[in-house]
Amino acid sequence: MCVPVLADFVTIDLLDPQEYDGEPPARVTAPLRLRRTAHQSVLSGVPEAVVRPGRAELYPDFSPQADALTAGRTIIASVAAGNMAKWHSWHTARDQVVRRFGIHSTMSVPIRARGLTLGVAVLTRHRRPDSFTADDALLAEEITTRAAVCIDNARRFSRERETALALQRSLLPRTMPRTAALQARSRYLPAARAGVGGDWFDVIPLSGMRVAMVVGDVVGHGIQASATMGRLRTAVGTLADLDLAPDELLTHLDDLVIRLSEQYSGDDSPGEVGATCLYAVYDPVSRRCTLARAGHPQPLVLRPGGEPHELELPSGPPLGLGGLPFESAEVELPEGTVLALYTDGLVKSRSRDLDVGRRLLGEALKAYAGSLDDTCDLVLQTLLPPGEVTDDVALLLARTRGLPASQVATWDIPADPALVAPIRKQVLDQLETWSLSEASFTAELVVSELVTNAIRYGSRPIRLRLIHDAATLIVEVSDSSHTAPHLRRAKIFDEGGRGLLLVAQLTQRWGSRHTPEGKTIWAELTLTGEDQ
Repeated sequence: MCVPVLADFVTIDLLDPQEYDGEPPARVTAPLRLRRTAHQSVLSGVPEAVVRPGRAELYPDFSPQADALTAGRTIIASVAAGNMAKWHSWHTARDQVVRRFGIHSTMSVPIRARGLTLGVAVLTRHRRPDSFTADDALLAEEITTRAAVCIDNARRFSRERETALALQRSLLPRTMPRTAALQARSRYLPAARAGVGGDWFDVIPLSGMRVAMVVGDVVGHGIQASATMGRLRTAVGTLADLDLAPDELLTHLDDLVIRLSEQYSGDDSPGEVGATCLYAVYDPVSRRCTLARAGHPQPLVLRPGGEPHELELPSGPPLGLGGLPFESAEVELPEGTVLALYTDGLVKSRSRDLDVGRRLLGEALKAYAGSLDDTCDLVLQTLLPPGEVTDDVALLLARTRGLPASQVATWDIPADPALVAPIRKQVLDQLETWSLSEASFTAELVVSELVTNAIRYGSRPIRLRLIHDAATLIVEVSDSSHTAPHLRRAKIFDEGGRGLLLVAQLTQRWGSRHTPEGKTIWAELTLTGEDQ
């Protein structure tokens, strides 16, 4: 529109918002540093340009650019009027260009939007003999005003996207935890144009060497979706620490999403909150995995020597509907099984059917050759088109490990305090068999306290289990009572009440979890640290 209708050569120079604390100013003062964003010419190759796009240059107070921006209005200058001489004499390269092409008239138009100064457009004539007129200025200002709105919208979108990306990256796990239960790798790709969404994933170590895997997707895009994702991810981590069953955890998460919807509906936020989620818990001792989903795509599983296929899980409702139940399913996963958990942005596309996307995912997973990282990359290359991603994509691949039976020892405990000493002796013998004698002193104290508490305050049957890997020794005492223990401060002359406090001080961490049969008190001892 500007070239060739209005001018023979036009340049667009914008302010760098970073020099003004991230927000373009309302008023500016010379000298000004502007960055060449675009230019166009009636001549091929834009030979009139002295500055190339992407480069920044300082403009003094007598330059056309600075004059227009400091005055806040369009300024027309010409060689005939003599008001361009100082600028040309100061910048010899421009003076040579002016003489070479016969540039005789310029019009500098400020680019402003919402009261903020974004930059300046400079229109130049050299082929057309006539100078710019007031009517030319009105047309240039109309064009520039429309362009300014577009530039400001793009700037604000970019800023919100960068903020949402920074927020989301700070909320997503940076590395996968190392666990004895599985090896995990992940990929996350934000949407290119729709704005950052609320996809998330996590791997959460649990007690008893178990591990939880979660993938979720918050409806919508932008900072609001990222913030909601952060709240849900935090809630999942907290609920996972309570060792809730997957269906029970999703029920609590559903209640949270409903409360968030009620909170957001009272302000300027965009309506209701919704999300989907898949939560799975894998036990390397039993090699069984319990899963539940809330409106989320079913995971793919690749057992050793088998073909990739979807796990048939009960179809739970999306989070935020309320009043509908969630169901868990338990499956056996042999050691070396690969699980693929993902969000729908990976398989959904405008150019193909959803079933085709799932088939392509299965084909990529079938090519698994031992490297989860390579498989992640292959999945993305197979399913995602080159270039921009239309929706957020989260992918979590996990390869299961099994804990050998030789690393687990179990005893049934008679409800007789006098038999605690023989139990301690059996524990010491087992630790010696495992070549873990360096942990004997701490383990003996922990076993003595937990078993004694179970005999005194728990209900039969009582069971003691030891589990270990290269870095951790776990002591578990289970009974049929549902009453959970808690720390308390013993008085000076109390004969008891210090057992759990002693356990908390001697171990890396401890806790309790409810089971269908009662409860389990567990404590972890680090074999590579001070607990040795």
